[in-house]
Amino acid sequence: MDGRTGLPLVGMVGGGQLARMTHQAAISLGQSLRVLSVSADDSAALVAADVRIGSHTDLTALREFAGGCDAVTFDHEHVPGDHIRALEKDGIKVYPSADALIFAQDKGRMRERLSELGAPVPRWRRVRELADITGFGLPAVAKATTGGYDGRGVWMLQDEAQAQELIATGTSLIVEERVPLRRELAALVARSPFGQVAAYPIVETVQQDGICVEVIAPAPGLPEQRALEAQQLAIDLATALGVVGLLAVELFETDDDLMVNELAMRPHNSGHWTIEGARTSQFEQHLRAVLDYPMGATTLTAPVVVMANVLGGPPGGISIDERVHHLFAEDPGARVHLYGKQVRPGRKIGHVTVLGDDLAEVRARAARAAKRLQEGI
Repeated sequence: MDGRTGLPLVGMVGGGQLARMTHQAAISLGQSLRVLSVSADDSAALVAADVRIGSHTDLTALREFAGGCDAVTFDHEHVPGDHIRALEKDGIKVYPSADALIFAQDKGRMRERLSELGAPVPRWRRVRELADITGFGLPAVAKATTGGYDGRGVWMLQDEAQAQELIATGTSLIVEERVPLRRELAALVARSPFGQVAAYPIVETVQQDGICVEVIAPAPGLPEQRALEAQQLAIDLATALGVVGLLAVELFETDDDLMVNELAMRPHNSGHWTIEGARTSQFEQHLRAVLDYPMGATTLTAPVVVMANVLGGPPGGISIDERVHHLFAEDPGARVHLYGKQVRPGRKIGHVTVLGDDLAEVRARAARAAKRLQEGI
């Protein structure tokens, strides 16, 4: 509890853009957000008042950080499970728990548990030697069991030579079938310790080079029954895995079915549109969930909402501030979120959200806005 306000104090491990946007949501609720950041220059550390500098792998730093917090949560999944259990043993409320988070940290454990639960997943196998890949069948998809994100830690294997080269790196791997997908979807739900759940509309996510570049809410052309199935699947998984907070279920849509691709137990890129596009943003919902507040409404604020990620473009050109000036002159309705990051080619430095009635028009506006910020043109 923050003695100055009499309102909750939430600790978020990680100082990235997810913590930055969670801090913004905490402000309107009167809550205080304490951030554990590895650097004073991280996105959230630039704006939050209560920032502790330290590593998520340092148990002493985690314990000092967690002291006095009503709940501790994460803006990434990289905190060691043993450290989380130590905090839980100290009496700290940590959400999600170590027992839940492991299924977002380790893809092998995730696939095993989802298979046990009967959830739809691609055909897969753990990899211990080359024969595990060649016997599985090529072409196939290999994934590092830990640490991968934004296309990193994923390899499209075409032949035995590629597989042998990957095995030689010593990376812990699973191998999966290449799913004949129509598109990728995401189901975002929140769950409280009490067990209340709230589901957002199913969205379509558009990927380029393993990075999400666009999110469309609601997913266009998705039959109502399939959307309900996706929401129910996410709710069932959140309940079965004991997730508290947000759960993002990344899905493959095929001609006949839905398959679970990945899980994330935190605010997620597929939910950034909710800041303007839903009655309750994913960041406020996550705070509500970890503090066991009643969930907020998840309905859309417009018929169509599109979020486009802003990636760092080539060096040179006009400043990012000048680009914002030009964008606002061109499209006053575009909502801009910049993360305070140093610009590097391909790095996520922000996102834009556009709302409207016509899907084609809204997508075009969002794409133009992102390109304006990325390239200055």
